[in-house]
Amino acid sequence: MTFSCLGIGIESSRSIAIGEAYLLHQGQLEITPTFVDKAQIPDEVDRFRQALAGARRALRAVRKKIPDDTRSDILAFIDTHLLMLDDAALSEAPIEHIREQRCSAEWALQIQCDSLTGVFDAMEDPYLRTRKDDVEHVVAQIQKTLLQHGDESGEDLRGRIVLAHNLTPADTILLRHQGVAGFVTEFGGPMSHTAILARSLDIPTVLGVYQATRCLQQGEPLVVDGERGVVLASVDDGTLSHYQSRMRAAQEHATTLRTLVGKAAQSLDGETFRLTVNIELPEDIDATRKLQADGVGLYRTESLFMNRSEPPDEEEHFAAYRQVVEGLNGLPITIRTLDLGADKQIDGSAVQPASSNPALGLRAIRLCLKETGLFIPQLRAILRVAALGPVRMMIPMLSNLREVSKLKGLIEETRQTLQREGFAFDPQIPLGGMIEVPAAALAADAFARELDFLSIGTNDLVQYTLAVDRVDDEVNYLYDPLHPSVLQLIQGVIDAGRRQHIPVSMCGEMAGDPRYIPLLIGMGLQEFSMQPGALLEAKQTIRSLRAEPLREQVHSLMSQIHQPGIEQRLAEICQHRH
Repeated sequence: MTFSCLGIGIESSRSIAIGEAYLLHQGQLEITPTFVDKAQIPDEVDRFRQALAGARRALRAVRKKIPDDTRSDILAFIDTHLLMLDDAALSEAPIEHIREQRCSAEWALQIQCDSLTGVFDAMEDPYLRTRKDDVEHVVAQIQKTLLQHGDESGEDLRGRIVLAHNLTPADTILLRHQGVAGFVTEFGGPMSHTAILARSLDIPTVLGVYQATRCLQQGEPLVVDGERGVVLASVDDGTLSHYQSRMRAAQEHATTLRTLVGKAAQSLDGETFRLTVNIELPEDIDATRKLQADGVGLYRTESLFMNRSEPPDEEEHFAAYRQVVEGLNGLPITIRTLDLGADKQIDGSAVQPASSNPALGLRAIRLCLKETGLFIPQLRAILRVAALGPVRMMIPMLSNLREVSKLKGLIEETRQTLQREGFAFDPQIPLGGMIEVPAAALAADAFARELDFLSIGTNDLVQYTLAVDRVDDEVNYLYDPLHPSVLQLIQGVIDAGRRQHIPVSMCGEMAGDPRYIPLLIGMGLQEFSMQPGALLEAKQTIRSLRAEPLREQVHSLMSQIHQPGIEQRLAEICQHRH
């Protein structure tokens, strides 16, 4: 095989595309500091407002072009951006900059954009940190209108591979429905909107291929290997044939996976495992039902707090949770309480000055126990909605038992208040904790005695254990879920649950990765929660293995976890060689 490797980036899908390159959005919008005379301020304000209205019309036009049968969680990306255009942080604050600093509309908007993205950059949670994409994409839409940059993609793009500096959700969704075969971007991480949408839509995509738009020419044949994160140019016939064969195999595999809907996640030796999904929006319940998942293992509630100047009140919480609980029609759901940090602006200013190290600062349960006025409306809503269906409450980032004690006291006070006020609620709602701090993993037995269930949050557990930020390009090569110390902590939590007779699940990305599922089953894990798109692949993996021999094999490996050569033996387990 001969070819030229354009670049190795971040894989965001497990599919392959072959097609001609189409360069989109060549170059970045150049916004430089520009100021106006005092007499020009009213005209500049008017120009900004017209651009805001134009951006709104453009997004609504995209929304109308999207087919009605598109999944609601995908449409939510566009709807979120439309809501942001009405938020005072973007619709009013730039006008204040124009009036107070005599900025041009473009420069005023850029100042506000830098301020908002700075808040997100300070967040510890990698998922929330990448939500600054929302701000940047919406700002770019307004800037294009201000600078009168029109749509570049008027021609037929069917079967072509789009190369871009970056892609907004609107770009990604609309181009997909125009028949684009794949995407290559110069920027973007594994948790960016482009990556999330690529996985949801199963679009072959490679992100972070620097200088991609400069190295390729319009119309040049490309291969995009979304599984390995590789983009190939100038491929010979043998290489092309190889990738065409892989594409056919992938299509056959996808057809096979669809036949697993409704079938049990049962191993070859007859053991059944629970597969649940992680969701973020009420609209995600459609995917949960279609997949016939065993329930929702993680319902993130942070979206209720985002892109607004005031926190949600109890009734907003209750309405959102009720929609999900009723939509699941009896399936169990685990609602995670607020997992934001003090660096998140809620009422127009941070709860306290942003920590110099948000990873170790006031966030999640620490913030909730300190700012009970923020937490109690959510707590009341969760207790109330638990009267309508099988609901569990899960607490993120526990690190010591004092937090559990304070939390239980707060829950009891809330129960008594709800009872006095005549609200229906579940007084016996199961209370669980996310084990994502090494200290909590080491004390798992103590937490298991105080809680009704545990859930291992591997995303943070791996980062905290190895002191590695997985979205930092400089060090993320060190992010290793198979590090012996990480595996020891996971094993300890699973064993603690078994000893105390409480369920233990895993809700981090590791749970939905077929490479790790045999190892986790061998370690004794019974419940897995994952992104909806990973569920059928996980089910197929489970149905192809025997659980008991895996446990014997992994038990032997864990007893010698720090011995030389253990990495290779672990890799063999992960490759399902047993």
